[in-house]
Amino acid sequence: MSRSKAKGTAAETAVVRFLRAEGFAQAERRTLSGAQDRGDIAGIPGVVIEVKSCARQELPAWVAEAERERDNDGASLGVVWHKRRGTTDPGHWFVTMSGDQFAALLRELQGLPTPAAVPRGCNPADCCGSPEAHHEGEGDAA
Repeated sequence: MSRSKAKGTAAETAVVRFLRAEGFAQAERRTLSGAQDRGDIAGIPGVVIEVKSCARQELPAWVAEAERERDNDGASLGVVWHKRRGTTDPGHWFVTMSGDQFAALLRELQGLPTPAAVPRGCNPADCCGSPEAHHEGEGDAA
């Protein structure tokens, strides 16, 4: 086993042990699945966890990978659990996700519905009060 692979395996095992100690008894390392990879940690329904133990952080690529794996798995949440320099305790490492994923998590925790499709940066309440009225006729030829 290569040094890099061994580091990854050790980090994944540490995260699984941490999750089990936190009450997620079904957490386990997942075997590689090639192009249809579904993350490194299994056993938490609806969640894909990609574990990273690298000296150089590449958050945009890592988050994109976690989101692809989330889609492959049909899960609702995909996160990157990455090692923090200076500690071997996964409880002190970082868990990163996109803003979209974080907002979805917050909506779920608060019991809020998924909002109607409104373009980013648009706040219909500021100008007309309804997404339908605000975007009526957009994209139509003049």
